[in-house]
Amino acid sequence: MVDLSLLSDTERFSSVLYKKMADLSAGVTQFELYEFHYCLDNLTPATGWDSLDIPGCGEIEALIRRKEFYLGIRHRPQHDGQLVLDEQIAWLTRALFAGLAVGIYSPEWIQSLFYFDPRGFIFLPRTEYFPPAVREHLGGQPAFQLEPTQPRFETAFEIGYREFKEANLAIDRLFLDVIQALIASRGTPLLLTLLGPSAAGKTEITGRMRAALISSGMRVAAIEMDNFFKDREFRESRPVDKEVIHFELFRKCMTDLLAGKPVSAPRYDSVRAISSHDLQSRLRPGEYAIEIEPADVLLLEGNFPFQIPEIAPLIGLKIVYLTDDPIRLKRKWKRDVDFRRKYEPLYLCNRFFRTQFLRQQEVYLPMMTICDMVVDTTGAALWLTPEIRAGMDFERLRSAPCPN
Repeated sequence: MVDLSLLSDTERFSSVLYKKMADLSAGVTQFELYEFHYCLDNLTPATGWDSLDIPGCGEIEALIRRKEFYLGIRHRPQHDGQLVLDEQIAWLTRALFAGLAVGIYSPEWIQSLFYFDPRGFIFLPRTEYFPPAVREHLGGQPAFQLEPTQPRFETAFEIGYREFKEANLAIDRLFLDVIQALIASRGTPLLLTLLGPSAAGKTEITGRMRAALISSGMRVAAIEMDNFFKDREFRESRPVDKEVIHFELFRKCMTDLLAGKPVSAPRYDSVRAISSHDLQSRLRPGEYAIEIEPADVLLLEGNFPFQIPEIAPLIGLKIVYLTDDPIRLKRKWKRDVDFRRKYEPLYLCNRFFRTQFLRQQEVYLPMMTICDMVVDTTGAALWLTPEIRAGMDFERLRSAPCPN
């Protein structure tokens, strides 16, 4: 039953919304009612909740499927000289709050399309990483399905790497076992690419993969794709393609390493957001390159389109390492805001909201329709193409003991 009178009674509106949001999002249960009021005050319209024009479900569904909506989100909007939440994000969260409270939107409908981030106190659209085309490419269902463990994070506002790693121990162990089996069957030298969204755990799993391979007697070189990026100022409004990296230098480095030659690679400073090389891929004065020796296995970590024709033939194994958006955002609160102090909170909200849909469309879905393997840590699932599955000893891997 719709009760629009709630919108003109601020205190009652807030109390009703609190109860409905606590049922909708486990993180909200960590708020006391007065704390919820504090957060809601930051989003309360200056003209009152009853001034809102609450859009219909169809209008919102159409909006969040449009690329133009996300392109319109600004990273650093300001009001009276202060960084603020982008108005479109604020408008959407207000509309969902109001529609939920008065009964226009059902909790089930909101849950199907959005997730709520309690620390940012905003709704964000859910990103679909396994549409039918991806599932079909990967054999229709996971090759291995374990018990998901990330639901333990539902009430968390932020997540540190130690607890994230512990939650993923079993699926990571299985993944590393599969990788060693594939390398043994395919031979070396092998260029292995591992990509995935920011804060999915790519860097950490690459380090653990490297340690596991070295302990088995292989020579391993880890290469961070981020080091081939050009300056962030140059990349900011461009799609993720070969124009935003030192492409020819990258191709030469990979070709030389596979031929057994050492290389000098660029170095990207994430704090200053600049490359050691200028836009023409020349080493800048006062900067230094990264020296990389050839190896049996080259671990390339980062988000680079491995479907680019000049690069695809060089890659022996293409992997997407995936963690769902709500978990990654909680990791970024801890890592990028609390520890690195890389982002201001409102900047993180604006940037993360804007980029997930765009990156899914431009990077991850194209990758997932041509990759060899997807590790879904949130779903505790390992997806393999039919070609990979055909050569795997499933019984041996399934009988391997899981870590404690």
